[in-house]
Amino acid sequence: MYVGIDVGTSTVKAAAFDGSGHQLAVAARPVGLSMRGGFVEQDMDEVYGAVVAVLDELTSDVDGPFELAGLTGQGDGVWLVDAEGRPVRAAASWMDGRAHELLDQWLADGTFETVFRRTGSAMFPGCPGPLLAWLAAHEPASLDAAATALYCKDMVFQRLTGVRATTDVSDASMPFLDPRTRSYDNGVVELLGLTRRRRLLAPVSDPVATAETRGEGLPAGTRIANGPYDLPACALGAGVTEPGDGLLIVGTCLAGLVATTELDLSGEPAGLYISLDRPGHWLRAMPAMVGTAALDWVLSTTGVRHEEVDGLLAATPPGANGVRVLPYFAPSGERAPFVEPRLRAELTGVSLESTPADLIRATCEGIGYAARHCLEAAGLTGSLAVCGGGTRSPAWMRLLADVLGRPLRVVEGEVGARGAVLAAAERYGVPLDAGVWTRPTEIVEPDAGRAAFYAKGFEDHLARLAAARHRSR
Repeated sequence: MYVGIDVGTSTVKAAAFDGSGHQLAVAARPVGLSMRGGFVEQDMDEVYGAVVAVLDELTSDVDGPFELAGLTGQGDGVWLVDAEGRPVRAAASWMDGRAHELLDQWLADGTFETVFRRTGSAMFPGCPGPLLAWLAAHEPASLDAAATALYCKDMVFQRLTGVRATTDVSDASMPFLDPRTRSYDNGVVELLGLTRRRRLLAPVSDPVATAETRGEGLPAGTRIANGPYDLPACALGAGVTEPGDGLLIVGTCLAGLVATTELDLSGEPAGLYISLDRPGHWLRAMPAMVGTAALDWVLSTTGVRHEEVDGLLAATPPGANGVRVLPYFAPSGERAPFVEPRLRAELTGVSLESTPADLIRATCEGIGYAARHCLEAAGLTGSLAVCGGGTRSPAWMRLLADVLGRPLRVVEGEVGARGAVLAAAERYGVPLDAGVWTRPTEIVEPDAGRAAFYAKGFEDHLARLAAARHRSR
């Protein structure tokens, strides 16, 4: 039996799988986010406590023994810990916007572009570069007290195993890692004014670190591997490994990922190259801020329940009777496939005749256009898998297939946890059939007529987005 642990932003999950990848059981627990004035933080002890709780629940529901465990979780942010892995302060989330003025400065003076040309990482307010620089200016005592600036899963791994903190190449990819040498670019550290804080960067484990658990949550001595983080773990769990193939994660935020063996650091700086365990292989990643959170806001505002969405989508024609939504609702703006910290959502074409169904369909269409933008920018040429909470809506999946104009390989279940197990198995030399483990639940084909309609709609979306970006500046 195999255990995958996925430490998400709002939910911590653990899933048990048999040798053929069949999901046997899942345990989940929500974790809180503190949001105030652009600051978004998490209590590390709460997060770790949730990990132990879901593992306790899972291990009581299924009979062992456990062959091994794989660990993944949210990326970016800054998780400051002492030498024992205990929190020095609350974790600054990847959703945090406190460093937006600093990022504005770096966008204006060329620092942002220089970093991208060196590392393939387009910084955003919630990534470690701006956050560490902000803390160095405003909370130097926190940095003085810390032994390491970790990522979420690394904190969990250290506390589960007692092994001194490291991270893997996937988490280290933003923004300090040189994707060619697979080591930190000290020139970038200096450029961001962090030379004095260089000691805080966690050593890079390449390949991912392994250890045995100490007995919290999992039986003592359980073999566990630390990484990769949730985006590449989902790609593994969805079977996206061949160059040109892609994955769309429809979650709180969208993420468009395309496997590649080529680095292209030209063009508009956006997204990042996620280094993988296989040297010479990357994921061209466009992790957007837009996603199901935009739909959740519209549902809450209109008083519509989630279970009503499919029916409302069916009741409204493509184009939502002229209502259009640019779905950039995040308070920190957008980060992929472009960076605009001050971009905000826009609703147009709304009148007294507009219905909640129009607003909901327009929002889903807008999210679909944003997904298409991300995937095209990432270089999608092959098949496309899709996973995440959005896959639970059949009507939305049909709409997405139409907007994207291509078949969708829908992969359900705990895809990140599944990928974490596959990564751990590769690291430990345990033979698992990845093709069987990543078999899609269904294939959703686009309708040719609607796909042609949405191809024109996408061009209109890009034009409206260009105008909105100009206004945001």
